[in-house]
Parts: sequence; C-alpha cells; structure tokens
Amino acid sequence: MKVFTYHTPERVPSDGLPDCAIAVDVLRATTTIAAALAAGAEAVQVFSDLEQLIQESDDWPADQRIRVGERGGQTVAGFDLGNSPLECHPERVQGCRLFMSTTNGTRALERIQGAPTVLAAALINRATVGDYLQKHQLETVWIVGSGWQGSYSLEDTVCAGAIAHYLSQSLGLPLETLAGNDETIAAIALYDHYQDDLLTLFHQCSHGQRLLNLGNHADLKYCAQIDTLSVLPIQAEPKVLVKTAMD
Repeated sequence: MKVFTYHTPERVPSDGLPDCAIAVDVLRATTTIAAALAAGAEAVQVFSDLEQLIQESDDWPADQRIRVGERGGQTVAGFDLGNSPLECHPERVQGCRLFMSTTNGTRALERIQGAPTVLAAALINRATVGDYLQKHQLETVWIVGSGWQGSYSLEDTVCAGAIAHYLSQSLGLPLETLAGNDETIAAIALYDHYQDDLLTLFHQCSHGQRLLNLGNHADLKYCAQIDTLSVLPIQAEPKVLVKTAMD
C-alpha cells in the first residue's frame, strides 16, 4: 500500500486515479458527514454550488430532506442546518437525506468523485477508515485535505497523518514503505507531535481561530476527538455518501 497526501483539492494530480481517495475536512464537513450518518441519516449528497443544491433537493420529499449550507463558517440564510456535527441529532436527521454545501469540504469530495472508492474521513472515524483500508489492501490511497479556499490547513494534515500513522502501526510498515510522497511523512510528523493535544492545534490553526471567533468552541472540542465513531461514509454514487457496515 502507498499513501499519498495532498493538502488541497488543487494539488491532486490531474492524470490518473487511485484505488481509493479519501476526503478530509476536519473543521467541519467530513466530521459532520460522519456524525450525520452515525445518527441515522439516509445519505449525504454534496454540492459545491448552492443553487444546484436547492434545485436537486426540491425533487426530494420535504419531510425527508435537510438542506445544510455553510459559507465562511456560518449557516447560509434559508438553510435548515449549518456545518456543525453537533446539530446532527438522531431525532433531527434519522431517515433524512442531507443536501450539503460547504466552503471547502464538499469541493474536495467533488474533486475525487471519479475514484473507484471514495471515503470521507475525520479524526472521529480515523480507526474505522484505517481498518477498511487494511482489510481491502488497496494499493494506492490518496488522502485529500480540503484546506481553506485553496490554501493549506493544519487540521486536515494532522488527520491525514493520523490515518497514515494508524496504517503504519497496524500493517507493520515503515514510513519509507507506506508513504507515497513527502507530504505523508510530514503529516505523520505533525500527528506525532500533537496526538495527545489535538485541541491545542485546533486553537492555533487559522480555521480554528475563525470558528472560535464565531463562538464554535464546542465544535472544535467535538472535532478534536479521535476514534469515537465506527461509521464509514462511502460514496454510493457520484457525490452521494452512505454509511457502510464494517464486517
């Protein structure tokens, strides 16, 4: 297995596809997707364009759809929910499809939608993602951070490092064998440094600061947890993620 890390969707190679591509947006899209599916949502369908989201969700029964819209860390006016995992209560989302558009994370998912296997990962489901990769012995894996409007994000890189670290430990592979590029080695080094204090990293990083300024301290605490959910969001059709069981 070779693991390649790309800090933003813009850094993803334009030629070829991996066996598996993993989108990471710890603050907060992929964390919210995992939380929603764990709470019983039927699926999460992602969009980069808000107007397209509204048009396509109009065809869904109103009592079975939830429109999730976020721009700049804040809920889009007229949408049902913002991009917070803490809003995904079972009594709110169970049996519903979430139609979701966020500033960064949904762009990453759209960028990798052509891969044979597409997953959404966050710190909260790190081990479940790692176990899936280990079980299926996929040869080439891309971990794609969402970044912030095209720029690097520490929180996505530390999550990539957490996944790669887990794989290195569980597969018994040295870094030089597992890592497909230098970014993966750097991501593991970042995780090694912060693994016991991820919340501090989130308080230091630029997007964490944005969310703190918007009063989202509870979201940061939730997103900084590791291996708390066993849910695996996997693409069932382009841009539609469902929960799959790990047997």
